[in-house]
Amino acid sequence: MKADLHCHTTISDGSLGISDIIKQADRNDVRCLAITDHDSLASISRALVLGKRYNVTVIPAAEFSAFDSARKRKVHILCYNPAKPDRLEGLCLRTSEGRMKLGKSFAMRVLERYPITLESILRYSAGSKAIYKCHIMHALMDYGYTTELYGDVYNELFDINDGVCAKEVREEADFYPDVRFVTNLIKASGGISVMAHPKVFDSYDLLEELAAEGAIDGAEVWHSGADEAARERILDISKHYGLITTGGSDFHGFYNHYAIQIGSHLTPEEELAKIIKTAVKTK
Repeated sequence: MKADLHCHTTISDGSLGISDIIKQADRNDVRCLAITDHDSLASISRALVLGKRYNVTVIPAAEFSAFDSARKRKVHILCYNPAKPDRLEGLCLRTSEGRMKLGKSFAMRVLERYPITLESILRYSAGSKAIYKCHIMHALMDYGYTTELYGDVYNELFDINDGVCAKEVREEADFYPDVRFVTNLIKASGGISVMAHPKVFDSYDLLEELAAEGAIDGAEVWHSGADEAARERILDISKHYGLITTGGSDFHGFYNHYAIQIGSHLTPEEELAKIIKTAVKTK
């Protein structure tokens, strides 16, 4: 069974809605899918209904933003099959509120530089829990200030050192909870915690620490941000600590940094079975 356990919709920073995501999974013969919107469980009910309609098994999921306090780095934690998702709602709300406040600050800074309207940005963020950088860039494309989402204009605005929004970009992690708080809360919800794309934030050492503490259940191995060497390193850590290993496209549609499709990276069937088995045990 083809299983893509990492993708995003318009509820966070994806360009396609839940229905289109499920339909495309069906077209690509992806029979198991996890919609992992950032800090949101809002997709679950509708995705489960649509999944049955299109013969796609939907695993309830989310991707939580967190902070590695020891190394002062962001880290993303995927959560699968929480038996008590209500225990995660407070975390979702706090992070989404922080991100919305930050997104508004981004937007105000950009409007000072470019004569577009706030409404043109809100048009793209309407279904989301926050204003993301991609929504701002999409509006700038509409008005002819750039022809690409990620390029010179994006760097001019969001470069962490000297971009127009550099101060806000540096503050982005201020409202993220500590990673151990997140993994503990996922465990309390009966969910399975998996570190997303460890190479992206150079989280190998953190992965080993969490695994040694029994604080995390798995690691994402098959991801476009991981080359062969990175995959081998994550696999070695996972094997040593008995972690579940997953894969997913990290699909954002039009808002991806590069062309990628649902089902381009997959979770092996034997690893998917572990997630399903663990979820059954917690019910």
